[in-house]
Amino acid sequence: MKLYSWNVNGIRAVINKGAFQAFMAEHQPDVLCLQETKAKQGQAVIDLPGYEEYWNSADKAGYSGTAIFSKIKPLSVLNGFTDDIAKKYNLADDSYGDPTKEGRVVSAEFDDFWVVTVYTPNSKGDLSRLKLRHEQWDPAFLEHVKTLEKTKPVLFCGDLNVAHLEMDLANPKQNIGKHGFTNEERSGFDKIVKAGFIDTYRTLHPDQTDAYTWWTHWANARARNVGWRIDYWLASEGLKNKIKSAEIHPNVMGSDHCPVSVTLVDGSW
Repeated sequence: MKLYSWNVNGIRAVINKGAFQAFMAEHQPDVLCLQETKAKQGQAVIDLPGYEEYWNSADKAGYSGTAIFSKIKPLSVLNGFTDDIAKKYNLADDSYGDPTKEGRVVSAEFDDFWVVTVYTPNSKGDLSRLKLRHEQWDPAFLEHVKTLEKTKPVLFCGDLNVAHLEMDLANPKQNIGKHGFTNEERSGFDKIVKAGFIDTYRTLHPDQTDAYTWWTHWANARARNVGWRIDYWLASEGLKNKIKSAEIHPNVMGSDHCPVSVTLVDGSW
């Protein structure tokens, strides 16, 4: 079973470039999780007859948004957080908007596990959204996946907008304290790991450097592979032996991010 995650940075743009169609034809994911769709269902012309589609779009047009496309029909699908979690962490309007209305999370329940896609709020270049990110969003999301895990194991993926380790970005020294590499954001990832979720790529490729999933448009960064690893698949510890491979696909073009994937061993999936 092949599960892919991709921040498409606007699904309509990727489709118009022909990149989405080429990716689907080559990789044929069983489950595809998207972030930053920037569209509502029906706005993007997609011909995927073998897939179920589940969208969580932002109230604001052309902004944020997540989706799951699956060859297997889920048992249930949840958009966002429960009201209890949103209330507990006081997730409401900040100066940018209400993060619970930005279409940032979709959770799909399958027979043996949950699959969750997330587009984590960016803390912004001036760190003006770091407080929301660190004190509210990160703990709310962790509680969300831990709550799901009470029923069955969880695989979650997406653009977490943080490079966890120094080896996860090309220029760590110059970026310490900057958005995407602050102590607060990295500690949020630490808490995910301490809560029992494994970083699938780093688990299978512990020493791999120059492995990135996002590149700025400036200074020919992608061609020079000056990037960041900020897109992940994480999994409940109990799924560790079920993960056959975890890969990054930098040759897939169309977005400033590339897809990341996990393949599960054959079994009762």
